[in-house]
Amino acid sequence: KRLVTNKLKNPTLQLFDNLMCELSTEAKGLTSQNTELRNTVRNLLQTLVQLLETLTSCVRYVSTLQECVPLESIRTLPASVFYVIKSTFTHCKDSESVYCGQLHLISDLLQAMFKETYSLQKQLMELLDTISMGSASTEDNITDMVSVIHTVLEICSVISNMDHALHANTWKFIIKQSLKHHSLLQCHLKHSDILSGLCNDTLFSFHSCLQLAEQMKMSEIQEGTDLRLFQKTVKLCRFFANSLVHYTKEFLSFFSDSCSQLHQLFLQIYSKFPPSLYAPEISEVHRDEISRVFLVALDPLINQLLPFSPFMEQVLSEKLGLPPEQQLPQCLILITIMDKLSSQPEEVQTLWNTGKSLSLFSALFFSFQQCSGELSLPVCLPEVISTGQLTAPITLYHYVCVHLCSFIASTLPSHFPQLEYALLDAVLGPSMITSLLAMDSWCFLARYGTAELCAHHVAVIAHLIKSWPSDCYEVSALGVLLRRMLFLMAPDHQVEFAHKFVPEEVENLAVWQHISLKALNPDLRKQVACQLCVAGLTQCKQWLNSRHALGELRCVNTALSVLLAACSFAYDALEAELQTSVLGVLGQFWTFLQAKQVSDEPYLQQTLCLLLHLLEFFIQALDAQLITQVFSLQSSLFQLDPPDHVRLAMVDFLSSMGKVFIPQERQVVPQLSCVFASLLADQTWLIHQHALEAFTHFAEETSHEDVIPQCLNSEETKNKVVSFLAKVCILLNHFTAFLVLRTSILHSTQPVSVSTPALSAHGKERVVSKL
Repeated sequence: KRLVTNKLKNPTLQLFDNLMCELSTEAKGLTSQNTELRNTVRNLLQTLVQLLETLTSCVRYVSTLQECVPLESIRTLPASVFYVIKSTFTHCKDSESVYCGQLHLISDLLQAMFKETYSLQKQLMELLDTISMGSASTEDNITDMVSVIHTVLEICSVISNMDHALHANTWKFIIKQSLKHHSLLQCHLKHSDILSGLCNDTLFSFHSCLQLAEQMKMSEIQEGTDLRLFQKTVKLCRFFANSLVHYTKEFLSFFSDSCSQLHQLFLQIYSKFPPSLYAPEISEVHRDEISRVFLVALDPLINQLLPFSPFMEQVLSEKLGLPPEQQLPQCLILITIMDKLSSQPEEVQTLWNTGKSLSLFSALFFSFQQCSGELSLPVCLPEVISTGQLTAPITLYHYVCVHLCSFIASTLPSHFPQLEYALLDAVLGPSMITSLLAMDSWCFLARYGTAELCAHHVAVIAHLIKSWPSDCYEVSALGVLLRRMLFLMAPDHQVEFAHKFVPEEVENLAVWQHISLKALNPDLRKQVACQLCVAGLTQCKQWLNSRHALGELRCVNTALSVLLAACSFAYDALEAELQTSVLGVLGQFWTFLQAKQVSDEPYLQQTLCLLLHLLEFFIQALDAQLITQVFSLQSSLFQLDPPDHVRLAMVDFLSSMGKVFIPQERQVVPQLSCVFASLLADQTWLIHQHALEAFTHFAEETSHEDVIPQCLNSEETKNKVVSFLAKVCILLNHFTAFLVLRTSILHSTQPVSVSTPALSAHGKERVVSKL
């Protein structure tokens, strides 16, 4: 054995290098016309093939000498042979450029050379597989085996896209030898290089799968060579996934500096696979096969990484700086981790739920917030309806909400501080849809948890609302959450809440203005509504009887808000005397409101909106003077281009005017018509849509038929109203009424021909008034 290996080392390598050098030189001038040069190149290739055959025979001979070969007896053999293998494979890989496009002249010999190199590598790996290394192995033996593994790793990078079987077998040798001599080699192997090679080859194979699937989708060919190649490539992906799982399981402790590679592996895979917006278009069949064969095999890798603190720090880092195409993948990775954590030991759950910089809860909300494109379209994901049933597509919001709530249900009580912090932070954040997700999750927690927990959270939220100025946007979000959670409170806890935040106390009005009294039982609702009205009236009267300071309007608006809450949900429960008092106070405000001042002061704009909404409850009790004041202010304000929220309040008020008798001797009708016309012609789609609905409602109820044509002062407005009514009437199956109303609006004097009995002129007017 020593004789053979020594003979192979120097003379053989010298001969090989000389042949390769001469071959590379001669190949540059290879042409079909130069027969002499072609024969020279072919002879050189033939000599290389014979050399490879000889090397294979030598390695095979060494294998037969002893069943278990000591490494020290063949120390120089692996390095020499692997040098030849790597150089030969590199030559084959670069053959297109080496032979200047003349491959057809020597392709048979190149193929033979590749085949012999393949056989040589296989024979050498079989020999090395028989080597035994015990705990008493020398340092030289360990160094030699490490060198073998690292050299084979270099060969992997050369053959990555040459042959699937060769590539897989080469990696199989690396993994097998690393695991076989685990205890001896673990501190000497370049784990980061091996992991990097596995990740890169996994991604390369995965991208090849997607390219083949995309080509088949575009060509609409689902069988043949491309399909077979696709299936082989998917299996290669599965092999790499399994290799990653096995290698990571044994050497995880050495991956502290390589977690970013593992994280990127998942991010890049998910970014190129549906439902990612950046994924290629592939058929559902191919997508399912990739998922079933490859992604399922890769899934256990996350399980192995969960207890590893460096991986947690990498995934939950605040400084990831991910590009747009990796925002959704990050969100999906976090959801996958959440799904798996409930089955993990408590210390692993603590690791992720407490985090180092971010908790898993906070990281998910932050990641979700970055998926604006996917939420807007929206992107849909498959979700199992129930066990044994097919999946149904649901939106990303729905998907995240369901999985987050499921995770909350399994969260340990000791991790509630992190959960509550993340929920509150998301509710108060700048993203509305993320705030909504946090509210939905919080409401689930209130329903899933104990009644005491729900009551505690409601009290905390109420105290937060009291502690902040009412015009903060955070208070609006907290108000929505408080409004929803009060419905989830136990009745006895609602009573305690009313005792803790007494409605009659002025400082508590800021809390009650956000609450729907519908959440309370009838007796408590009536009691609270009366107390709120008394407190609200007191606050309003104080301002009306003072110098009307604009700086005090915040408190007035809070008082008007609680009056609106009381009227909205308990108007019928209020005593007549109390209703009269409320209307009397509301009427006093219009004496002091001036259009220019309202246009300039945001607080006065809010006051006006609240007054308009409140007047809707007393619409049939309004006297002629008050109606005149209201429309006079609205008409003047419209000349100053009021903001959208004021216009919407005007629209709602106009909608309720259908049941009101409008005094003819005053200027109300022209002002009403002018305001309606302006709102119907508004360029803001939301206001325009609400104006169309309000006009339809007004036309249904009003007895002043002459007002309707005055509101439609342009042909464009008429057409828009007609178009809207057409859609509404078709939906309601009132086709006849639509035709009559359209004719009336267009001032048609011709009878309308429909399949139902003809209507008289008086009948047309009645239909107009009813619509």
